[in-house]
Amino acid sequence: MQPRHVLLALVVTLLWGANFVVIRLGLDSFPPLLLAALRFVLAALPALFLPRPDIGWGRMIALGLAWFVGQFSLLFLGMAVGMPPGVASVVLQSQVFFTILLAALTLGERPRRVQGLGTLVALAGLGLIGITAGTGGVTPAGFGLLLAAAFCWSTGNILMRGAGRADMLGLIAWLSLIPPVPLLALSWVFEGPERIGGALTHLNWTGVGSVVYLTVFATFIGYGGWGALLKRYPAGTVAPFSLLIPVFGAACAWLALGETFGPQRLTGMGLILAGLAVVVLPDLRLLGRLRSGVFPHR
Repeated sequence: MQPRHVLLALVVTLLWGANFVVIRLGLDSFPPLLLAALRFVLAALPALFLPRPDIGWGRMIALGLAWFVGQFSLLFLGMAVGMPPGVASVVLQSQVFFTILLAALTLGERPRRVQGLGTLVALAGLGLIGITAGTGGVTPAGFGLLLAAAFCWSTGNILMRGAGRADMLGLIAWLSLIPPVPLLALSWVFEGPERIGGALTHLNWTGVGSVVYLTVFATFIGYGGWGALLKRYPAGTVAPFSLLIPVFGAACAWLALGETFGPQRLTGMGLILAGLAVVVLPDLRLLGRLRSGVFPHR
């Protein structure tokens, strides 16, 4: 890769890693379901100018519900009820292992031995983090919701297998048309009109800035840059940079919010990253086939 493209990959993964801190800040201004809805209201605007991807509406709706409604509602709820951003950035990467499992169950893809080894290592890490629930800002509910968010992400990955090749920025814009209505409806039912009205009538720079970041930097610049790299280089060359997302996520949480990680939690995070590396780095052919896996959208 040319140095400027390496720099672009580093910038994109940094933006996606910092995204978890921004979500945490945004949750101080908006209830979680409303925050997710606002992100996609703005993210859908480019669909007015971009052609619709050549994907059937049935698959588009299923993708939007899994990737965006399911994943982000559960992610935001999990962080709201008890999941610090640094830990969240690592735990969410369990989607890779859920994807391997779902591919085996639904597509008949037998996991390779190295994938099984990496998954076992990562499961040990998740277990270490899981037994710290109730301390250090991690609650059992938050941990469970993050795992559910990762499962929704992996479900979207499987759905992408039959979607063919599509411009990623255009795909994200059109998929963003799907979440606002269900997310706003869920927010109205579970968060209530008073809480929604209070958040929208008492806007502050932190809240507005978080929505802008989630839309412009995490979505438009992130996906635009990542898509440009994938058009220029093989997926196997670009995909390993996604391993930096949880590294940047934990570092940003430490620098911006003073999040600390005890020895047990650090060990668990390290095991998850090690398992992820074992799966991703030697098996780049799978990542090339499972194109969605190289789009670690946040």
